[in-house]
Amino acid sequence: MRLQPDHLATLLAIVDTGTFDAAARRLHVTPSAVSQRVKALEAEVGRVVVVRTAPCRATPAGEALVRLARQQSLLESEALADLATGQQARVDLPIVVNADSMSTWFGAVLAEAASWDDVVLRVRVEDQDHSAQLLRSGEVLGAVTSDPTPVQGCSTEPLVTMRYLPAATPQLLERHRLGRGFDWAAAPLVCFNAKDDIQRRILDRHGVTAAPPTHEVPDGGGFLTAVRSGLGWGALMTTQLAALLESGELVRLGSRDHVDVQLYWQRWRLPSTQLDRLSESLRTAAAAVPRAGVRRPAAPATRHTPR
Repeated sequence: MRLQPDHLATLLAIVDTGTFDAAARRLHVTPSAVSQRVKALEAEVGRVVVVRTAPCRATPAGEALVRLARQQSLLESEALADLATGQQARVDLPIVVNADSMSTWFGAVLAEAASWDDVVLRVRVEDQDHSAQLLRSGEVLGAVTSDPTPVQGCSTEPLVTMRYLPAATPQLLERHRLGRGFDWAAAPLVCFNAKDDIQRRILDRHGVTAAPPTHEVPDGGGFLTAVRSGLGWGALMTTQLAALLESGELVRLGSRDHVDVQLYWQRWRLPSTQLDRLSESLRTAAAAVPRAGVRRPAAPATRHTPR
């Protein structure tokens, strides 16, 4: 069995755009041609490869073909870039990054990528669980994640360890004082989403088993705004917190309380110049972040879901 490159490219376009019509526009063919190619591919492999939903998604069998199609697309784009004359060809690099990295040190990677005339970055912001699925399905080529276990076909390396400190407004602290300390069991808190367990780990250390009033704010900037407004206490990165502590806008809760989250870079094992360059940019950006906010990791840390 020999898979047709046009059929694989069509499957990839459907997964990337979400619909047959959008894939047709990307490929400059008719929707009928897209449908025919998918049917031909499914006939070749003897499996259904696309779930016809809104948006369309690959089946488990289709995911293996999407990975192959993505690899072929990357290598072909790099070859064409090497041969290009006149207007330079650009290589598509889809990656996924956790929210807190995106709002802090990852900006240095974007600044460097701004000078790359041969690359188009497509950055998705997702949590750890979804990042691994995106790698497995072939939708992205790399992921900044707290998961150290490499997806099959990928390599992994440690980047940095981010430190989070619990903080609140002085007013919230006064309302929930308990003797000389803080009433962790009663004070409201802010979490990023249902998978954000950073605050929960701090509560566990203080023996709090019941859930205090919990506000969900699934946005990096919005999370910080919620804590600054006094909606609840929350665990903030030291890079976010330093100036707010100095100004007195926020106060630290529990002088010894902190949560360290180790981050890794997972990427497909491909001989790709552009992907290698992106990997090196990630290492440089992570190493340049002040040690007060991010530490170079010495050993694997406990897994948990980062924001």
